[in-house]
Amino acid sequence: MNGKARVTVDRLLEERQIPLTLLVERSGLEKTRVEAIVAGRWLASPSERAAIALGLGATVDDIDWGHTMSPRNVRYHQFGLHERF
Repeated sequence: MNGKARVTVDRLLEERQIPLTLLVERSGLEKTRVEAIVAGRWLASPSERAAIALGLGATVDDIDWGHTMSPRNVRYHQFGLHERF
């Protein structure tokens, strides 16, 4: 690690204003896999991490690769949606 705080893939996309389609193109990965990694639903393999980092112009160590799914979504998948909007 280079001393900087790690950031998630979705945050890097936003900060660097890189469209998802461009990241897919740059990384060479399937669109559905990139979408899952960006959404925090898929923990990228070492080769996928390298491809995503390259596509973002970052290093693998710059990125926080943990699962980042919203707790609300996890709760929904466990119990269903009970709130009324």
